[in-house]
Amino acid sequence: MSRPAHIGLPMSLFALAAFMLPIASAAQDNGPALQAYRIPDGQTIELDGRITEDVWSQAVPIRDFTQTEPVEGGTPSRDTEIWVAYDSDRLYIGAVMYDDPEGILAHQKQRDGYLSTDDRFMWILDTFKDGRTGYFFETNPAGVLSDALLTGGGGGRGGFGGGGGGRAWDGIWDVRTFIRPDGWSLEIEIPFQTLNFDPESDEWGINFQRTIKRDNEEIMWRGWGRTEGLQRPVFAGTLAGLEGMSQGIGLEAVPSAIAGWKNIPTNTDPTIYPRDMSLDLNYSVTSSLRASLSINTDFAEVESDNRRVNLTRFSLRFPERRGFFLEGSGIFSFAPRSGPDPFFSRNIGISSGQQVPIQYGTRVTGQVGGTEVGFFQVGTGQATFFDEDDQMDVLLPSEQFTVARVRQPFWEQSTIGAIYTRRSASPDATGFVPEIGHTAGVDMSLNTRDFMGTGKNADMEAFFVWNSNPDPTQDLTTGDLSARGFRINFPNDRYTGHLSYREFGDDYRPTLGFVARNDFRRIEPRIGFSPRPDIDWIRKLDFSVQFRNLTELGTGILEEREWDFNVLGVDFESGDNFDVNVKRVYEFLDYNFQISDGIQIPQGEYTNWEYSIRGSTASKRKISLFGGGGWSGFWNGDRKSIFARATLRPNPGISTSLNVQYNAVELPQGDFSANVYELETQWNPTPWVSATSQFQYDDQSQLLGLFARLRWIVKPGNDIYLVYTHNWQNLSAGILDNPDLITLSRGGSIKLNYTYRF
Repeated sequence: MSRPAHIGLPMSLFALAAFMLPIASAAQDNGPALQAYRIPDGQTIELDGRITEDVWSQAVPIRDFTQTEPVEGGTPSRDTEIWVAYDSDRLYIGAVMYDDPEGILAHQKQRDGYLSTDDRFMWILDTFKDGRTGYFFETNPAGVLSDALLTGGGGGRGGFGGGGGGRAWDGIWDVRTFIRPDGWSLEIEIPFQTLNFDPESDEWGINFQRTIKRDNEEIMWRGWGRTEGLQRPVFAGTLAGLEGMSQGIGLEAVPSAIAGWKNIPTNTDPTIYPRDMSLDLNYSVTSSLRASLSINTDFAEVESDNRRVNLTRFSLRFPERRGFFLEGSGIFSFAPRSGPDPFFSRNIGISSGQQVPIQYGTRVTGQVGGTEVGFFQVGTGQATFFDEDDQMDVLLPSEQFTVARVRQPFWEQSTIGAIYTRRSASPDATGFVPEIGHTAGVDMSLNTRDFMGTGKNADMEAFFVWNSNPDPTQDLTTGDLSARGFRINFPNDRYTGHLSYREFGDDYRPTLGFVARNDFRRIEPRIGFSPRPDIDWIRKLDFSVQFRNLTELGTGILEEREWDFNVLGVDFESGDNFDVNVKRVYEFLDYNFQISDGIQIPQGEYTNWEYSIRGSTASKRKISLFGGGGWSGFWNGDRKSIFARATLRPNPGISTSLNVQYNAVELPQGDFSANVYELETQWNPTPWVSATSQFQYDDQSQLLGLFARLRWIVKPGNDIYLVYTHNWQNLSAGILDNPDLITLSRGGSIKLNYTYRF
């Protein structure tokens, strides 16, 4: 008797895990430790970036950096010195980047700006010295503050684990920089209250990286191999000599006040003046576990979503931007490279694009006895919004959301974890009480930096998720309410590859998750080859082939088959790059669907070729370009697409970007276009003041939107926001030819928040 696939697969995963056992590696010594200097009582550091205090002359510096790019293991072209000191309350880092001041690049001045355009100094702190989690920081010669959270081993060069929101974390710390005749220097101050750490340990993991942008040179202290990297804490060095660190009583209070106005001309009462207060309380239960309470949470300062073109049958996933859900979000990532998404925080407080009031939220994140834990409990209030499709007001009931997550590390970089979510609602306008929704899942990650003794990276991810009946009006006892799968990955420099397998049941719909499609079985292998030819002006070539086969889970009917060839990718020593891609795509459509107004794609089988090219100029230039285009068969017709982004940086702290997405579709049923235009400007006179404006327009909705925000960081943790939004409907055929705009909504607000630490 054959065994059902949804039973057989978990057994296969256990067998696969057993096979992967030999890849586990013991912790390794990453070189001599950096000794942190304890600042004597009475001595202080004035944060000015000049490295003139006696403290720095008493601390022992490190200078032994190694080149990662362009020559792996090479000698850096310029020297770097770093010192680390601390007192009871703060960690200090001093550094000198020796260089020619005339060649230093510092375009960015915005908090959390992406510093890939600039010279920069980066560092991580693995405060539990577990090789899996940590804090990432970076700055540039202008003194920008940028930070992120590292989870699940980091994810190698360019990634922040699977936390999703790791990049959006804003820690409270400070930095000052100074341009000197022999380069640039900096002083960094990080309060211990900003960090979670193990109070029983006198050692942390630490690592440093420096970018010399005009030469595209990367140098590192430890983990300089191309298969290693800063964002893998397992390769970090050791910071020793830490003792007597204090977080005070561990209490942080952040009151916020907001006042604004909003005008919707079509409403009976078109203008309102919302005013509100909110309070966030954070308490360090222990130095490694933090609890938070948010009352009457407001997100008026949060940027709007970027418009996207969607020419598929499936929903798009937009990123979380709200600070309350981003803080500590890494623990809630679940099999991130496989995408089952049992928890998607945008299901809380947002419905049909409308903000729903959050009355309270509680959060606990950190470690208990070496086990990572995370917990959310959030309550939302009632909300009314106008349904454009049904042309009527819709009342949303109040809801309660619960999320619990636990993850247990083992071996050097591996983990096993579980997640649970719950969603319940009060009676709606008709008195109907929705059924409580539950989701539960387990996941496992096996990672090594020395696969079979080869010194190569390898990781394996496996998961199983189940949800309760998502539609109580139907009997789904015979439906498949689960998802499962695994992914094996070899993320290395010269050769890369992965193999993924996943099954999503026909009724897999986690109540707090995001699922673009279900009822499928998919297998997806990929191999890549990246040689580095001995050619002065070429740094690396890229070639790859990827195959995807997707069948309907119940019937085995082939729904998609795709061959994806990266014919040629070239990274130049200048920082410019391009790649050429060819795809062959088969798709079976078992129902008609509307792709544009009045245009339907009929059911049937479709096979097409897609050809594309893309490239970008080096981001270090004052004018940088990114773009490409392609031609493809598209269902039973053709599609031509162009995307382009041009960015002008005339002076440090000033930039203007124009982004265009153009799609022209020709079908026997009719032709249409799907285009998005975006104009964004940034003015940052200092790293503490930023003004951003963004215009977005798409010709599908014919909506033009303006988002403008002024942020003043009075000091880290204390902010003032001024926000203005305006949305128009264009009634003409095209906005560039003869615009006919009417206001749908407009409004403005001011928000102030202040951080008190005790």
